[in-house]
Amino acid sequence: MGKTTTIGKLAARLRGEGYRVLLCAADTFRAAAADNWKCGPNGPGWTSSATGDGADPGAVVFDAAKAARNRGSDVLIIDTAGRLQNKNNLMAELGKIGRILDRELPEAPGKTCWFSMLPQGQNAISQAQAFKEIIAVNGIVLTKIDGTAKGGIIVGIIDEMGIPVKLIGVGEDIADLQDFDSGQFAEALFANFQKESEGDEYA
Repeated sequence: MGKTTTIGKLAARLRGEGYRVLLCAADTFRAAAADNWKCGPNGPGWTSSATGDGADPGAVVFDAAKAARNRGSDVLIIDTAGRLQNKNNLMAELGKIGRILDRELPEAPGKTCWFSMLPQGQNAISQAQAFKEIIAVNGIVLTKIDGTAKGGIIVGIIDEMGIPVKLIGVGEDIADLQDFDSGQFAEALFANFQKESEGDEYA
């Protein structure tokens, strides 16, 4: 479960709570990016008026911002290209998208979440730092949490960056996108650490 499918799950959750959600497929470098929203509900207001694969992402976001305002959407969710901190052109594009949203939707609260797929390990901290220099990052969604991804790196991100974890993905179903519970997460983290330590002892 990665970034795009998590967005579908988040949109489905918000729709279920009664919000009018508009999705914007701004990952135009990837063909048919919107097709990855497999688990979301159908119906009006589900996708934006994206101009197609290969279009300028900034132009797509501009159109989506106008559509959200004209349709009275409560929530606009934008799926951008997957980024690494050493891809300067993509990071610059992300900053451009942020400026477009500030200009076109100045009244919006402007929540920006960063999706971390934990197998990236220590690289996640440097990515968080790079993102925060480009755009406001005020929430983290942990994805791909399973028996092999312990998630200890997120402790370092929270400690160093002061960015809270909002949601956690624990499986493939829509219901598997859950509110983050720090107590449960810490308990599971230490339980896994203890199992590994016991395994090393008897190896």
